Formats: sequence, structure tokens, C-alpha cells
Amino acid sequence: MRRILRVLVLLGVLGLVYLWLAPRGVDVDRGSVLVLDIQGQYVEAARSPLIARVFGDVPRSFLGLYSQLRKAERDDRLHAVVLRIQRSSLGWAKAQEIRASLLRMREAGLPTIAYLEVEPIGANIEYYIASAAEKVYLAPGTSIPFVGLAAEYLFLGGMWDKLGIDLEVERVGPHKTAADFLAGREMSEAHREMANWLLDSIDAQFVAGVAAGRGIPEEAVRAAIADGLSDAEDLVEVGLIDGSAYLADVLDDLGEDRTRIEHKTWAAVDGASVGFEPVARVAVVYGTGSVVTGEADRSGSGNPVLASTTVSKAIADAAEAEDVDAILFRVDSPGGSALASDLVWHATQRARREKPLVVSFSDVAASGGYYVACGADAIVAEPGTITGSIGVVTIRPVIRRLYEKLGIGVEALYRGPHAKLYTLSEPLDDDARKRLGAEVERTYQLFLDRVVAGREIDRAALEPVARGRVWTGEQALERGLVDELGGIHTAVARLREMLKLAPDADVEVVVYPPPRPLAAELRDLLQGVGLRSALPLPLPAPVRRVAAWLESLPPVGPVLLPTLALEVR
Repeated sequence: MRRILRVLVLLGVLGLVYLWLAPRGVDVDRGSVLVLDIQGQYVEAARSPLIARVFGDVPRSFLGLYSQLRKAERDDRLHAVVLRIQRSSLGWAKAQEIRASLLRMREAGLPTIAYLEVEPIGANIEYYIASAAEKVYLAPGTSIPFVGLAAEYLFLGGMWDKLGIDLEVERVGPHKTAADFLAGREMSEAHREMANWLLDSIDAQFVAGVAAGRGIPEEAVRAAIADGLSDAEDLVEVGLIDGSAYLADVLDDLGEDRTRIEHKTWAAVDGASVGFEPVARVAVVYGTGSVVTGEADRSGSGNPVLASTTVSKAIADAAEAEDVDAILFRVDSPGGSALASDLVWHATQRARREKPLVVSFSDVAASGGYYVACGADAIVAEPGTITGSIGVVTIRPVIRRLYEKLGIGVEALYRGPHAKLYTLSEPLDDDARKRLGAEVERTYQLFLDRVVAGREIDRAALEPVARGRVWTGEQALERGLVDELGGIHTAVARLREMLKLAPDADVEVVVYPPPRPLAAELRDLLQGVGLRSALPLPLPAPVRRVAAWLESLPPVGPVLLPTLALEVR
């Protein structure tokens, strides 16, 4: 009886919280100042489950942030927009999407101010976003060591050795460096070459963006990096910021009597109040996380995955829906299962028979993340998107030494010359290794077939940009792997063209599959799932990402994974 009573009380509390979180209509006074927050982690998903939102600091929907920025771009009731930027885990592509929105506000004559409240180390992406605003201010306690970018890579080979595990690797091309990450101890020359061209591309985008946003020469930005400037007065002197002040003072300077609209209030502003009148409907399907077979856990627990059954069904449902005019496939994935990638690719081909399908790349769309997209009507990537990695790798652990360390005996019996592929206690002989290598090559040739057909590119021309090579979106455009640079805004513009709509026509964006109803989320809570999703793992973020990638790998067989740059900051 007590348990039932506790459940009823919990349901009542959650119902009140839901009503509190539910959007309400908001009136915006003319001349208001909008204050939007940029902080924490943003994921490519509709929204976090209610249970997780109540019990923890969970990832925010990037589409939700994009929608709030889009409303601000067209609301003539606003006097100014202030972006309060704190520490975030945004990647370069998402940062470029936010910058593009700020630049559109500036072009429309809407004053924009970026206010930075960040810790001293690693604020390059946060400042990069801020530099697109008309004015940039630092909190007095904030300093930004302007020292340039760094990329960090991990190599796990020594860890397996200590555990008594040997890894047998088959791959196509020396640039398929997921093998180096998992089995190596240091960078190969091919890996170093690729890591440098990626870092050079991001670095050039960073410097050019800051210079353009602040209206100063690129040479001045380079000089500031070389000097390692961090003091606010020095940053003001070279033109990188406009001053150091507290947020309250910045807002007072805009007018103490002006209405101030906070982030949560702005989220409830009706799009119709800014003149939003959709004439078409676009379904957004997310492809987020490692590519795996089967269905995704929609409870919100664990890491997001691009699950073949779930994503394929969402694409098919959107293609069949009579009230949907086009499909936007938003991909943020480092790859994973080759089979799952091909299943999702097939779903995109069936959907294209019914209506236009454009892919928008987020921070990463590489290997399997590129495979699922290569057959779209068009691919749009940000300059800083990590993409390409057209290649295949298979990694087979041999764990006999681990068994010996643990005192476990093992014997394996075989029927068939290649049956040793199914066991993990013995290394492969030459014949079995050739068989595994042949499977990797077959998968690679199928990958090439998909890209050749989808991109309408000559196979001979594709080979020099394939074989596992990874590119930024800017580099991928030059090599024909994507069609245009930009984000969701640009991808929707492409769909307008395909639907023969006016360039300024409004389109409604709906997520497929739709968010789960409250009743389903409450059911998960009662099963103990939703609460677990809100509890953070006590591990550093890079290690959690590595664990998620490893968890998604099939035990033996070809996989589509790129080199894993854990941080470019």
C-alpha cells in the first residue's frame, strides 16, 4: 500500500512539473532585450526525456537552440540580443551554425552582444561563437588565453597488452586510423599527415572567422595567438573584445527600463507572433551516435545511437506521411556497423522515390556516418564538420593471454577451414586472415559503390579521397563529397528549391519519430530507466566517448569508423 501511495505521489509531482515545463504563450514588448544562454552539452535530438530534465543536467536539443535563434532573427520587437556564453561541449560545426545565425541578425540590423563567462582554459570555440556578435564582453573574472588550437588523440594499444589481449587488424588504406586508435601506441605517418591537414583546416577557419567577425586583419589574429594574450586590456587593444563588464551592467547600458526576456521565457514565444506562416512541412530524422543494428532505446538512458531499425522506420514513416513534403536527415555520427549503415542507406533510397531528401551534417559525419548519407539528393556540411573516412576496418581481439592471467582454461574445436574466425582464444592462421581481409575488401568495394552512385563521381576520381581519409566539410566540398557548406538553414533552403517554393517561404519542421508522450516516460521511470539516464558517469568526457564507441562495435567483422580526434580546442 505504501509503495502504491509513493508512486501516486511521484506521478502527481511529475505531472505538476510537466505543467510547469509546458510552453505557454508569451507577449513580447516592443524594444525588449533577449538574453539567450549557450552552455553545456547539445545533442542532435528532439529533446531530452522529461524525467531526465527533472532529475539532472542533461544534454539540450541543438534544434531547440537553433529554433530560438531563428525566432530572434525575424522578431522586429527586439531591441537587442545578448548571448550569454558559458562552457560548452559544442563542436565546430554547431558553433558555425550559431555564428551564422548571429551574422544574419547583424545583417538584419538587430544589435547582437556576446557575453563570455568561461573558465580560463580551452575557450576557443566559445570565443569563436562570440566573435560573430557586434560586441563582445568578458566577465571581469574571465580570461581567455589566446594561444591557438590543439588536437588530442588517444591510442589504446598498450592498455590491451596490459590486460593480456592481442588485437588483429585488417583495414583498407593507411588512413583508416581507427585501427591506430584501438590497436596502436602512437601516430603513424599517415595518421599524422591527416591529423595535420584537419587541424590546419579548422585553424584557418577559426582565424578567418574571428578576423571577419571582429573586422581586423587575419595577421592581427595570428599575432595575438603568437603573443598568447589573455589580459582583457590587451584583448581590447588588438580588437578581439570590446571590454570587461558584468552582465547586469551590459544589460543596463541597453536601457534599464527595457523588458528583458530570458531563455526559458523566449522558448514559449509562439512562432506565429514573429510572422511564421508555414506553407510546407519538413520531417527531421536524426542520425546521432554510433551506427548500430536494431532499435534504439528511446527512454533516454545511455548514449544516443544511430540504430538501423529505428532510423530506417522514421525515414520510411516520413516518406509515407501525406502531410510531410520533404525529409531533412540530420547526421552527427562517427560510424559503426557496416550492415547497419547499409540498411539506413537503403531506407534513404526508398524514401527518395517519394519526396526530396537532403542531409545536413553536424559536427561529425564520417565513415558509417557518411555511408548513410551518400545517397541523398544533396549533402550540406559546415566547414568544420569532420566527414569522409570512406574505408573499412575490422579488429579481432585475441584473449588467450587474458584467460591465462585469470587462470581460465580454454579449448576450441573447429569444423571448416575458416571456422577460427568465430573464436577469440587463438590468433588467425594465414588462410583465415586472408578470408577476413577479403570480407573487409568486399565491404569497402560496396561502400565505394554507394558513394559512386550517390555522388555521381567516377570511381577512379573517388579513390584518392577514399581509403579512410578524413576531411573537414570545407575540404570535402572541394573533393565532391558534399554539395554545399552550411547548416540546417542551408539544408532547408535546398529543400525549398526542390519543392519549388519561394526563397523566403516558411516551412514547418517536425521531428520523426515524435517525442514520447508523458505516460511512456513515466512508465520508464517506474521501471528504473529514466532516473538512471540522469545520473552522470564519474568518468572524464573523453573516456566516456571512447567507452560509447567501443560498446557499439560488433565483436568481429567489418566496421566503419574514422580516426577519433577526441578534442580539437
